[in-house]
Amino acid sequence: MSPRLILATRNDHKVRELHAILAPLLPGLNQDDVVGANAYDLPEPVEDEVTFAGNALLKARQIARATGVLAVADDSGLCVDALGGAPGVFSARWCGHHGDDQANLQLLLNQLSDVPEKYRGAHFHCAAVIVTPDGREYVREGDMFGTLLYAPRGENGFGYDPIFSPVEYPDLSSAELSPAQKDAISHRGKAFRALAPLIQAELSS
Repeated sequence: MSPRLILATRNDHKVRELHAILAPLLPGLNQDDVVGANAYDLPEPVEDEVTFAGNALLKARQIARATGVLAVADDSGLCVDALGGAPGVFSARWCGHHGDDQANLQLLLNQLSDVPEKYRGAHFHCAAVIVTPDGREYVREGDMFGTLLYAPRGENGFGYDPIFSPVEYPDLSSAELSPAQKDAISHRGKAFRALAPLIQAELSS
């Protein structure tokens, strides 16, 4: 059976997280209806836009055009106040190459090693999009605010989660939250909850 919705990411962590967020919001959608980009033999898109929304749309457009299936994508990153909003759209390749979470995290900690707690504010930003096979596009965005820790804590999550403490849980890192706790407050959860009614409308049309 062909999927009804493709998540335009090759990150298995993100596929599981997005499915967990979307499943209760789209009750008519079965697990087999949703697949990640790894289900298709497509080249990795070059994320050369300078905004989160631009990169998310780039990924979703590629999938929708190649497959003829509704595509959902997001682009997200960590924006650090003391670094003027960096790493931002470069979060996944802050260390100089893509996808090395540990190297990215360690470089950021080194850059902020002498920054006092009162200046360690940061937020995660997410732009979530859908692109239809006929080219219509929708964008919704969300943020999660908090502060950066001095050392990683916790085993859950991925990326910069171990060094980010959200304002809702000031004594915990995002990597110490349960998936349900994180989804309820996360930038990605907020953006996709705003996008869900549009996804539902497209699937029902």
